[in-house]
Amino acid sequence: MYTYPKCGTCRKAKKWFDDQGVAIQEIHIVENPPNKEELKKVKELSGLEWKKFFNTSGQKYRELGLKEKLPTASEEEILDLLSSDGMLIKRPLVTDGSSVTVGFKEEEFQSTWG
Repeated sequence: MYTYPKCGTCRKAKKWFDDQGVAIQEIHIVENPPNKEELKKVKELSGLEWKKFFNTSGQKYRELGLKEKLPTASEEEILDLLSSDGMLIKRPLVTDGSSVTVGFKEEEFQSTWG
């Protein structure tokens, strides 16, 4: 689980796993953001579009004007952005190598990880 310790949503997700008795490996998303290959893999597994991987409420997203830039950005540009700054990635990003969730919605966690 890619997580940011100060993120309330990440703490909720961690508590959910703890309550289920599921051990998780936490990876600090800012210190160790996923690389381009990992990002491609989780996107493929998730079936989601790239914009779902962005932390659209984050300060960095707004500063970079990504709302305007993303619709015309190439996959390579998107991968460069996401792999260069973990604060741009919606969190928590959870994968076990075959399933992926982005963000925390209890119902989605229950159906994917429960």
